[in-house]
Amino acid sequence: MLLRTLQRTLRPLTALPTTTTAPSLLRGLTTTPHLHNLTTTPISPITPPTPPIPQQPSIPHQTGTLNITTPTAPTTPHPSLALLTALKSQPAQYITIHIHKFPFLVTVGDLVRLPFRLKDAAVGDSLRITHASVLGSRDYTLKGSPWIDPALFTCRARVVEETSEPMRVKEKTKRRNRRIKKVKSKHRYTVLRISELVVKDAPVMAAAAAGEV
Repeated sequence: MLLRTLQRTLRPLTALPTTTTAPSLLRGLTTTPHLHNLTTTPISPITPPTPPIPQQPSIPHQTGTLNITTPTAPTTPHPSLALLTALKSQPAQYITIHIHKFPFLVTVGDLVRLPFRLKDAAVGDSLRITHASVLGSRDYTLKGSPWIDPALFTCRARVVEETSEPMRVKEKTKRRNRRIKKVKSKHRYTVLRISELVVKDAPVMAAAAAGEV
């Protein structure tokens, strides 16, 4: 009995019947025959075709001088040309000049005594007045905003003399103070004579505005 028991335990595993092992091993397997031949291939993204780059035609190099002409802006006539012609036809004209912001209404031959002394102006010098606010005659008046264009007229003044007022003495006192302070003053003035006042013609004024005169 002992020998039979040892033989049964030492029997090789290969001697086991296939009928007992095969069903137990294949019991848990499930086969899907319709999926064996399927293969999955990755889908690559579709890239649009790149359009061809047009080639620019080659321009042959030309040597020479290129003349470029810039169009000149047309010169428009001054809106007061008709007024200037009518104003010039009058027998006498007047003008309001401004010297250091002091207005003076003058005509040809008038003497102007300035309330100050002009620096660097000697007797006999001729000065041209460029600041004027009013230019007119008996029936016509031309006003500036604030000044009239100097190209519309010519006004000149000549320095006649440099005069001074008599010496003035002013006494200054204070209350409850016996001291008396004396202040002396003697101002100097410049005297001008209007020697020329000309209203320019329309063609001359238009040429001056264009820079030809």
